[in-house]
Amino acid sequence: MTSGKDTMGEQPIFTCKAHVFHIDPKTKRSWMPASSSAVSVSFFYDSSRSLYRIISVEGQKAVINSTVTPNMTFTKTSQKFGQWSDVRANTVYGLGFSSEAELQKFIDKFNEVKEATRSAISKVTANGGAAVTPVTSANASPITARAANATLDQSDSLLEPPGAAVMPISSSPKTTAVEDDVPHPRSHSMSGVTGSDSPSHGKVAGDKQYSGSNHPIDMQLKYENDRLKLALAQRF
Repeated sequence: MTSGKDTMGEQPIFTCKAHVFHIDPKTKRSWMPASSSAVSVSFFYDSSRSLYRIISVEGQKAVINSTVTPNMTFTKTSQKFGQWSDVRANTVYGLGFSSEAELQKFIDKFNEVKEATRSAISKVTANGGAAVTPVTSANASPITARAANATLDQSDSLLEPPGAAVMPISSSPKTTAVEDDVPHPRSHSMSGVTGSDSPSHGKVAGDKQYSGSNHPIDMQLKYENDRLKLALAQRF
C-alpha cells in the first residue's frame, strides 16, 4: 500500500512522533503494534480535493492512512494515549505519545482539521456542488465501507491503553492468597489453646484446688485450738 503523501497538491501541515497501534481485527478488544518504534505521524492537506489525511509510514509500509471526516472523534483514553475509529479503513487507530503535552497537540490539530473538513463540505454543499466522498485507501469499495460501518458500530468501544492491556491489574488472586495464608482469628485463638490451657478450664481447676486444700487447713487450725484450750484448762 502506498501512502499517497507524494501526490501533487498534498502537503504536510503537522507532524509528530508516536507509537502506532491497530485494533485486533479478530477480537476487537485488544491492541496490536503497527510500528516497531515511535514514527512520524503527519496531517496532510489535499488542496485539489479539499481533503485532510493522517498518514504514517514505517519503512515502505503505511501504518496509518486515514482520511479525516467530520464524524470522526479522537478520544484520550489515558495520559499519553488516544484513539480514533476509521470506518472506511475498517479499523481503530491508537497512538502512544512520549508526553501528555504531545498528545494534546495532536488532539488540538485533529479537532482543527475535523472542523476545517466540516466547513469545506458545508461550503461545497451550499454552492450546490456534490461533496467529495473521502476514501481512505485505494481498495476501499462501497461494500467494504458498509461492512466496516457495520463492524465498527457494533464494537466501537473504547479500549484500554496497550500497557494496561498487556499488564492487567487484578487484585482478586492476591487477596485470596493472603486470606488463605492468614488463619481465621477465632480458629487461631481456639486451636492454639489446649483443654487445660483454656481460661474456663483453669478457673474450674483452680476452684477445685482451692476448695480441696481448704479442708485440711481448717482441721489443722481446729486441732491447734483444741490443744491450746486443753493446755489453758490444765494450767488454771
